[in-house]
Amino acid sequence: MVVPCVECGEKAILKRPKNGKKLCKDCFYSVFEDEIHQTITQNNLFARGESIAIGASGGKDSTVLAHIMKTLNDRHDYGLNLVLLSIDEGISGYRDDSLETVKRNQIQYDLPLKILSYNDLYGWTMDAIVKQIGMKNNCTFCGVFRRQALDRGAALLKCDKIVTGHNADDIAETVIMNMLRGDIARLGRCTAITTGSEGMISRSKPFKYTYEKEIVMYAHFKKLDYFTTECIYSPNAYRGHARVFLKDLERIRPRAILDVIKSGEDLAIKDDVKMPTQMTCVRCGYISSGELCKACIMLDGLNRGKPQLSIGKATKRKQILKAEAAGAVTEMF
Repeated sequence: MVVPCVECGEKAILKRPKNGKKLCKDCFYSVFEDEIHQTITQNNLFARGESIAIGASGGKDSTVLAHIMKTLNDRHDYGLNLVLLSIDEGISGYRDDSLETVKRNQIQYDLPLKILSYNDLYGWTMDAIVKQIGMKNNCTFCGVFRRQALDRGAALLKCDKIVTGHNADDIAETVIMNMLRGDIARLGRCTAITTGSEGMISRSKPFKYTYEKEIVMYAHFKKLDYFTTECIYSPNAYRGHARVFLKDLERIRPRAILDVIKSGEDLAIKDDVKMPTQMTCVRCGYISSGELCKACIMLDGLNRGKPQLSIGKATKRKQILKAEAAGAVTEMF
């Protein structure tokens, strides 16, 4: 029995994970692109004439993001100047291969490309960091360095905003992670479609309401050129546990992903809850909640041969540094 497309009546070839609607290929393309266009326009993500840095890793999310931004910018005359911005974390057998995909995307979409490396910015690669710290907490180091690297790259390119391929699944996972950690500060802002502190380049997430499965389907049917290998250091990441839990929920109730995001959006924080105060790092000028930003603290620990200094409570780090200064350091690690 031929199942008709709910939009045009032609033969349906897929069922949307988000709502179960059966669509033909062309109607899926149209609905997918129109929903993202609505997300962009309803949230006023961009203004004509702005320069936008697209975070490009070569993976499915960033490749579809580059394709969609290029397509919608041309179709709807956004008037944006688009540029691809890639970060080379220095992961042999993974990032070097994925960057080759980004270079092909540059040609395919006719967009400028800038690549910045951890080694150039911080004097470290992720391979070297993992060699020193092992497989535990390596994603914490990479996440902090990557966020700052994207900001530095966008500033270097004189971009007004950064767009990333974070999708609905990613955001729902982050809500769950922050709830499990009791991280009220991050929980209060992780569902925002645009983030950015005063004086910093803002970031936008056009895929906030887009399911990961639909991004994969779009990339597959469009035959987009993207890199599929998982990061060799990510299997032990804490996020993986939240992802498994979310997928279990999605199997029972497909709307669970959007429901989790809505719960995060509606979260109310009591007035008497103490929140971190935004400061500026005295060393590098990046935003921080203390004298030094997290990236500088991590670099301190790595350069001292004590990477554990940057993991855990600040009070523990201060005690160790105070003891070092007094010349009475004991081996605590």
